[in-house]
Amino acid sequence: MDPHLARITVYPIKSLDPRDVERTELIENGALAGDREYAIRDSEGEYVNGKRERRTHRLRTSFDGNAVELREHGTDESARFDPETDHEALSTWLSEFFGSPVNLDREPEGGFPDDTVLSGPTVVSTATLETVAGWFDGISTSGMRRRLRANLEVGGVPAFWEDRLYGDPRSVVAFAVGETEFEGVNPCQRCVVPSRDPDTGEEYDGFRQTFVENRRETLPAWAATGRFDHYFRLMVNTRVPEESWGGELAVGDEVRVIGERPE
Repeated sequence: MDPHLARITVYPIKSLDPRDVERTELIENGALAGDREYAIRDSEGEYVNGKRERRTHRLRTSFDGNAVELREHGTDESARFDPETDHEALSTWLSEFFGSPVNLDREPEGGFPDDTVLSGPTVVSTATLETVAGWFDGISTSGMRRRLRANLEVGGVPAFWEDRLYGDPRSVVAFAVGETEFEGVNPCQRCVVPSRDPDTGEEYDGFRQTFVENRRETLPAWAATGRFDHYFRLMVNTRVPEESWGGELAVGDEVRVIGERPE
């Protein structure tokens, strides 16, 4: 095996399109710089995301420097804004898209993680994405990548290698990417988002059942089964020790397991 960092992906606006980068750093709380730095929230302060609002899947975004370009999937018409200087106009555009008042909020120090306790980057292997995509007709590896939305992708390893990066309850597994240390804690519990087409939001019939059956059958011997109360879990949630904040990551960095330790 040759475990190495094959891909780094950040999601500048929570729940929206990814952006691949060649290198990045870990900021406060262990988040990747630029990951989920922005979030769309409604008038009650609740996130507008794929879990709650299916229309989110249809919103295409791309970043160029400080500017973000937005359009609805399947259309050519787009709008371009600087989230800082055009904040009001951008929030108005988003409100019209969703059909109700929303606001684009920013948190440059730590972003808006899905899990505020395990706020480090999520980890999966390329081989896992390839294998899981094979469970479903019509879903490619890149399509599964967009559905699962991991931050760090490990190459040079077999499928489900990332299941080595967590231990039994009350323990964590220390691992390093280059010189930066992480703690793998548990397999990520999946929500409804992976079952939907990332462009249209259309539901894939029987996705969860097919996923659960195959995950149970292919769970590797090295996986800590005490972490599985159900099998709709894939990818690894991590925590980043404070001494690793400010560490740098780059595509090609060696990934190595240090070992299990008490949580």
